[in-house]
Amino acid sequence: MGIKEQVPEAMRKVGVPLSVGKVAELTGLDRKVIDKAFAELKKDGAIVSTVRCKWEPAK
Repeated sequence: MGIKEQVPEAMRKVGVPLSVGKVAELTGLDRKVIDKAFAELKKDGAIVSTVRCKWEPAK
């Protein structure tokens, strides 16, 4: 499973909007890797921000 699949999957499991730091904690991946994945996922519309600085998978 690639990083772009791993991040939204971790978010779905928790079920609440998450910050980059919390996703890094949950996945065990480096924060810089998560930041890069978030940028790509935001660009693709795969994640959305419903609360300031927190993200969740797009429905």
